[in-house]
This record gives sequence, C-alpha cells and structure tokens, in this order.
Amino acid sequence: MNKRNIEVLVLSDIHLGTYGCHATELVNYLRSIQPKVLILNGDIIDIWQFRKHYFPASHMQVIKEIFSLMSKGTQVIYITGNHDESMRRYSGLHMGNLQLADKYVMNIDGKKTWIFHGDVFDATTKGSAKIIAKLGGHGYDLLILVNRAINWLLHLVGREKMSLSKKVKNGVKKAVSWIGDFEQTAAELAIEKDYQYVVCGHIHQPQIRTVKTDKGSVIYMNSGDWIENLTSLEYNNGEWEIYQYNEKEMAIPKADIKVFKEENRIPILNIITDEVAVLFNSLSAIQR
Repeated sequence: MNKRNIEVLVLSDIHLGTYGCHATELVNYLRSIQPKVLILNGDIIDIWQFRKHYFPASHMQVIKEIFSLMSKGTQVIYITGNHDESMRRYSGLHMGNLQLADKYVMNIDGKKTWIFHGDVFDATTKGSAKIIAKLGGHGYDLLILVNRAINWLLHLVGREKMSLSKKVKNGVKKAVSWIGDFEQTAAELAIEKDYQYVVCGHIHQPQIRTVKTDKGSVIYMNSGDWIENLTSLEYNNGEWEIYQYNEKEMAIPKADIKVFKEENRIPILNIITDEVAVLFNSLSAIQR
C-alpha cells in the first residue's frame, strides 16, 4: 500500500478500552498514512472507563501502530485529556520522538496554532461533578452498544445506519447551545492570545470554521472522535481538512491483527505494550 504523506495529523477522543471505540478502522487508517507530526489531542486511552476484561487486540494494535510511526520518524505529541488525566503528572516529558504536554503551541507556516483537549472549559469534568460525568460515560458506552445492534439490524434490511447519540445531542437544545459556547469560548481566548488557529477535541464534533469577534478572528478546529464520527484533522500544503473514514474506500484488515494472550498483557495504567511499559518504568525512576 502506498502511504499518504501528511505534514500534521491531529487525532483525539479515540477512547481505547471502551466498547464504542472503532479501533480496527483506526488501525487501517494509521497504516495508510505517514505523518511528519502526529498530535494525539486527549482521551486516547479511556482510563476512566477501563475494564480489566475488555481491551481487545485491535485496541492494542492502535498503540503498536503509533509506535511504528514513531520508529519511522514521526514526531508524536501526546496532549492529555480528562479521560487520560492521570498522565498529566508526566507533562513536559521528552523521550525520543515522544512528547507529553497539557497544551501545545505550534508555528505552522508562520501561523501560531494553539492545541489543547478542551476539558478546561467543561465544569462537569472537575470536582464532585466528575463522578456524574463518569457515570454518564458508562451510559454513553451502553448507548453505543445498543446503537451498534440497531445498525446491524438496519443493515440486514438494507437501511442506512443511524446514530442515536447524535440524535440525542441534536435534539437537546442545551447540548447544542453548550457546544456552541465551547467553540466560542475557545475561539475568543485564542484571539486574545493572538493565535491564528485553535485546535480542540473533547466535544466529539468535527469542525473547521472562522470565528470573528470585535477583537479579531481565528480559525477554530476540532478533530472529532473515533466513536461516532471517525474523523481527524490533516494539514497539507497550507490547508487544514477534516478527514472522515469511509469503510467503502478502505478494506478493513481482518486477519492482520495479532491476538494477545491475557497473561501477556501489561496493566493499562502502565499503558500496555512493551514499548510503553518501558516508558512508564523510566518515568517512575525519574519521579523517585
């Protein structure tokens, strides 16, 4: 397969370790590209909802593919989100082609680009409200499972797939208003800081749009997610685009993902795979 070269790629809200994650599709996508810079903008591994009995081989393979890209020269910048917030204790770490950060500023073709997950604007991820948010996450995971069963039945009768979670979001005025407020807040803050681009994740809403205020303008972008939308942001030749996975255009590999035995798995809080385990062992030594 001829790989597409990408100057900058932004992925967020993969939520590895949850039933809703489309890991197989993501593996296929990662194998089709060669980015110079890969920005993982939060909620990559869902430590909030991790279950010891559920971390399939395809989820493991996503991590292996990221390390494979790193070994081929891709610079990986891991920006922490709320679902993987336990990694924030290591913010500022540099190891080879890997960097951990809570936020990141890039100069892309002379334009300052501010990148962060976005949970800083969400009061439901903090304090006692976090407990409700975690319960809501489990409910969302269940909704995704029900949705997949419905889509399987729709496929059998030749009907188009549907997204229950999107219908819920679009049908609740408060949710639509909150998304709009989130985007506006991020844009206004970026304008104040004199950034030309601001890139977020968190709300699972892929977007590229110009936001104007009386103080100036900024291009707001969101990379979406790999639960519902299966999207990323790609930067090439001076332009940003939203990439959306299309299963009809890409054959999904079925027999190409190794089966990992349960006894060979590394606990998730050490972040799976031999390579990442080495990383976290090094981090522990540094902290001591």
